[in-house]
Amino acid sequence: MKSRSVRVWAIKTNVSPTTKKRSYTVRWKVAGQEKSATFAGRALADNYRSDLMQAIKVGEEFDVDTGLPDSMRPAESSGPTWLEFVERYVAMKWPDAAAKSRVSMVEALITVTPALVRAEGGGVPDEQLLRRALQRHLIPGQSSGIGDGEADALEWLRAASVPLASLSDAQVVRAGLDAVGRLMDGSAAAATTRRRKRAVFYNVLEYAIELELLTHNPVDRLRVRSRRAKVVEVVDRRVVASPRQARELLTAVTYVGRRDGERGERLRGFFACMYYGALRPGEAVALRESDCLLPATCEDCRADLTIISRQVPVTGCEHRRLAYSWGRLTLERNRPEVGRAWTDSGDVHDDRGLKHRGDDEPRMVPIPPELVEILREHLRRFGTARDGRLFQSPNGKVVGTTTYARVWSQARHLALIPARVVSVLAGRPYDLRHAAVSLWLNAGVPAPEVAERAGHSVEVLLKVYAKCIDGQEETINRRIEQALRSEPA
Repeated sequence: MKSRSVRVWAIKTNVSPTTKKRSYTVRWKVAGQEKSATFAGRALADNYRSDLMQAIKVGEEFDVDTGLPDSMRPAESSGPTWLEFVERYVAMKWPDAAAKSRVSMVEALITVTPALVRAEGGGVPDEQLLRRALQRHLIPGQSSGIGDGEADALEWLRAASVPLASLSDAQVVRAGLDAVGRLMDGSAAAATTRRRKRAVFYNVLEYAIELELLTHNPVDRLRVRSRRAKVVEVVDRRVVASPRQARELLTAVTYVGRRDGERGERLRGFFACMYYGALRPGEAVALRESDCLLPATCEDCRADLTIISRQVPVTGCEHRRLAYSWGRLTLERNRPEVGRAWTDSGDVHDDRGLKHRGDDEPRMVPIPPELVEILREHLRRFGTARDGRLFQSPNGKVVGTTTYARVWSQARHLALIPARVVSVLAGRPYDLRHAAVSLWLNAGVPAPEVAERAGHSVEVLLKVYAKCIDGQEETINRRIEQALRSEPA
């Protein structure tokens, strides 16, 4: 039975009393029977209501049972839904993606996908439950851990997901872009987060074009109207520790956890590598004894002890007075901590080549005598793990992010005055790397050499560390003063 007696009301905004999350309901009446459709995003609701109004305007008849005109009834074979295509995209990307990239990809998709639904009636699952179910579903091998509630939420999402073809509509795509810009509480996400998630969303649409499921990327049409917040890409000079502060922090590390079995002393060399060699945490975690050239000479017998890194005594000399010279670290691997679900091996730490380099391309980092001495002392006291790694937990495992972050936090309280403790100065272990690169640039080391040692491109180096290059302001000010004082001839 069909009718042209149709009335459409304004969109109703719903606010969850628990999560404060908003949803939007389109309401209309066909031959006296009320109908409704609820959407996660305002743009989708506006688009749906607009379609209803357009059907009324051209005089279409509405089906009384479904409440829809023929132009809005879903086609029987309209291609994959957004969720089905996301599953295909993840399966394509997963094998060759680094663990960190997998995390970013899934985080973006579980943010966008719940917004691209066309849910008629009620029954919309809690968003936290929906995201949790979707994450388990998208990670290979995790589907077996989905509970009953999560399975129901996933089934709802599968039925409500919009057709992929509908993303050619600018308003539908706008709903996805709006989702990547918001946190679950509705507040704005950080600019870097929005940019990262937007890039994943854009790449999924590019893959749809590659498979000829879309003719163009609809995001391109929205870029002019899209309001982009400025992304901060430079290091805050306030986090950069001076050489004296860095040494005091490294000393304070050795006092952390002495009652717990030298927990802090085991990590002094780890943090020292980040400061004196500008290593990333994952690079320091993967550092092996075979990667280290640690020169030393006995001042008593003049023996070259470069190879004898453990300082094994020989007949006639105890080698107690050593002179250290510049050494070198040969970096080959990076082992960031990402979680077992994201790595192929099932380990907490991924095992990859160096960032911004080929899989087997190493990076040579000259290190000063001060770090040579610290690493030789570390080897003498703690040895290495079974696989040759310098830094290990007391039971021989890979040092975890939580462990070294906790040690660093305690060391800051020991080394810094209260006013500095509450500041951003060296707030994270990674800030030691920032301090190292800043020190080299301020010392006048050419940017290409700094970039090579730090594993950056010159362009990124100067952009990221532009505000950490001190000394230029005073020089420029003096030149301006001289120009102001000069009188014309």
